[in-house]
Amino acid sequence: MFVEASNKKQRKIYSYFKTAEQQPKNGSIEVAKSEQDASTTNEKTKVVPALMTQPKISAVSNLTRYLTEKSWRIEISAEFSKPYFREISNFLEKEYQDGKTIYPPKNLIFNAFNLAPMPQVKVVILGQDPYHGAGQAHGLSFSVPVGIEPPPSLKNIYTELTNDIPGFERPSHGCLTSWAQQGVLLLNATLTVQAHLANSHANIGWQNFTDAVIHALNDSCYGVVFLLWGAFAHKKEKLVNRKKHVVIKTAHPSPLSATKFFGCRCFSRTNEALVRFGKEPIDWRLN
Repeated sequence: MFVEASNKKQRKIYSYFKTAEQQPKNGSIEVAKSEQDASTTNEKTKVVPALMTQPKISAVSNLTRYLTEKSWRIEISAEFSKPYFREISNFLEKEYQDGKTIYPPKNLIFNAFNLAPMPQVKVVILGQDPYHGAGQAHGLSFSVPVGIEPPPSLKNIYTELTNDIPGFERPSHGCLTSWAQQGVLLLNATLTVQAHLANSHANIGWQNFTDAVIHALNDSCYGVVFLLWGAFAHKKEKLVNRKKHVVIKTAHPSPLSATKFFGCRCFSRTNEALVRFGKEPIDWRLN
């Protein structure tokens, strides 16, 4: 009896100490709870890399980032939010995604504007669309990069310059960048073309944009000379206020109409008009 009671007492004491050993101290309870809360918080705030996405750059922004000249961006940026310009941008983005070759290269689409800030524009030479051969187009109407054979129309332009401008020597290249740097806006009515398909982008909306450019020059500038070569360019005459500006209309320098272009003296007439407006004439020499 005594032995049994003693055993019960020992089991009770053993049970007490074992339970106490298993129970964490108050500090341990708080630490465990804190760690559990932190773990839960981390799970809630954890960013899963697979779900991270970069904001998509719009087709418009992807195109217009290449127009870097500040005065032009300020003047015509309102066009970028219009439906027609979104259509142009979306069309071009799809063409690029489909692997089609577009001229000029994307970074040169607005080259004419980047080289001739709006306040410095004195002359506009309006073309129709870019050259569609490999390596020809670089964002300036009628011009090709150095190292590319001058196309027939440009060769005819050189012929007229030789006869019209004293001291002009026919250059070995076809790059008209020096004209642009003097304030000649070498503007194509359509700014892009698919390789080897002339006028392939004529109806995607570019003329809305370039008409807006002509309107801006007409309204904001004074004494600009517009050289309009050929029937297509002649249609743009209605956009120009001839009380403020000068329009010189001639045949196109293309081999198909060059006989009527030769002798037009459009380059010397341009300089005469600029002098009348009190502006520095263009140095047409390219050598």
